[in-house]
Amino acid sequence: MSKKPAIEVRDLRKEFRVQKNREGLSGALKDLFKREYREVAAVKDIYFEIPQGEICGYIGENGAGKSTTIKMLTGILVPTSGHLRVNGYVPHKDREKFVGGIGVVFGQRSQLWWDIGVVESFQLLRKVYRVPEADYRKRLDELVERLQLGELLNRPVRKLSLGQRMRCEIVASLLHNPSILFLDEPTIGLDIVVKTEIRDFLKTMNREHGTTILLTTHDLQDIEALCSRVIMLDDGRIIYDGGLEELKSRWSRGREIVFQFASRVQADRLRALTSGLEGVEWRLDNDVTAAMWLPHEVNVSEALARVVGDAGLEIRDMKIIETNTDEIVREIYQSGDAQSPGKARAAELAGETPDDSGPDDEGRSMHAPAAADSVNAEALGGGSPSMQLEEASASAAGPPQPAGRDALDPDDRDGGEALGDADAGTPVLAGAKGKGPVNRG
Repeated sequence: MSKKPAIEVRDLRKEFRVQKNREGLSGALKDLFKREYREVAAVKDIYFEIPQGEICGYIGENGAGKSTTIKMLTGILVPTSGHLRVNGYVPHKDREKFVGGIGVVFGQRSQLWWDIGVVESFQLLRKVYRVPEADYRKRLDELVERLQLGELLNRPVRKLSLGQRMRCEIVASLLHNPSILFLDEPTIGLDIVVKTEIRDFLKTMNREHGTTILLTTHDLQDIEALCSRVIMLDDGRIIYDGGLEELKSRWSRGREIVFQFASRVQADRLRALTSGLEGVEWRLDNDVTAAMWLPHEVNVSEALARVVGDAGLEIRDMKIIETNTDEIVREIYQSGDAQSPGKARAAELAGETPDDSGPDDEGRSMHAPAAADSVNAEALGGGSPSMQLEEASASAAGPPQPAGRDALDPDDRDGGEALGDADAGTPVLAGAKGKGPVNRG
């Protein structure tokens, strides 16, 4: 019998009610007495499953709906509609039982108390999660040793550097030994040394304890280092769900080999060497430097053999350049389509002008998403889509709520029936009052 997935999402949707602001003094007066609203969909009927023990990357542009999804998966927001199970629970309904099996790290929010020592925050969290003292000590000693926090335990959180605080945040999220860990931009603003330490630690936790990790980040090096699978979100919809290597293979535009010759070369001579190899293009950078672009269908060794085998060409240096993940993902974001690879680089090397479906001269896509962004901005009342979406989230959530049983606003508590009668109920969070706000903008 197969195991149930750790996270199960079907047709998940979240809409926010956003006020339409009219211009001028007369518009402000009208808004004062008769407000107009518009429904904005932040997450649009998404579907995915994450099996137990997997590390999955969840990526997308600002305003794509990543953080809104994380909030629904952790029970902070109630979905408008759809089916949602995390560890077998409906997050917004079974909160007290549910939160005991998950850990959450928001890179731009803290779950530690600002003015007290780190170890005192850990003690408070131990009581929140009702962790036995013996288990807590054993777990804390293991985490402190691995993340080298011994000198920081008695220091107030406000005196920690960003990297030190982030390591403490990860320890705080793992004190109760959760089976699922949600990480929302955990390495934002960190230097390369701290990033590497955190990545190594997460891989070890996943390998030794089978911890399921859902990672949201804009740092694609995190994705490459940790994730075998990536889910890509665009405008609230999933545009890709699969292996990272498959994404690279599908979208990589081939390889570029740069040659530096000992003497001047002619473009016609180089093209003659690779004639018959379909899709191979040459570009002269200067008299002695040339770049050969190879599509994946052409064997690298065969193309190299033709160039190296020419006795009249003396090669001083050679470099093979692969399309990196950042370029691939950037082009997908710009095109809004993860199904069809771009051809801009091949056109560039061939000296051609890309068609309207490719990037323009500055590398920006000329696909329809630019228009889609303007539609989204108009629907949100002007301004950038990501900023307006955050305002929509804040507007729907109301004023900041303290952590604990009051963490959800009344609209969320009343919205439980959106998932069906079986799922409805008043959410409860095992937490402590008096901390900073849980909801993120």
